[in-house]
Amino acid sequence: MGRGRPRKYCRRSCRQRDFEARRRARELGLAESDLVVARRSLERLDDLCFVLSCAIADVEADMARDGSAEQLRASLEWLLEAARPLVGAGEQLRAVP
Repeated sequence: MGRGRPRKYCRRSCRQRDFEARRRARELGLAESDLVVARRSLERLDDLCFVLSCAIADVEADMARDGSAEQLRASLEWLLEAARPLVGAGEQLRAVP
């Protein structure tokens, strides 16, 4: 094992990109905790959240009207169908470097 502190960057180019990103963030007045998200991605997430909130309202109304096992199964399927794209969108956002 080598001496000194562990490496922070895998390559010199990664170190350079981090330096450039920090410098650009300072120019734009962004804090370390600020996150920049493309408008298109944010709008997509907003749309998916809206679909999910509508699905929740539908399921609540269905359950109040008819609590049969068949209705509960159909409501759960609809809820899951509305939730899955939101989970996928979150995974895509986390995968962006």
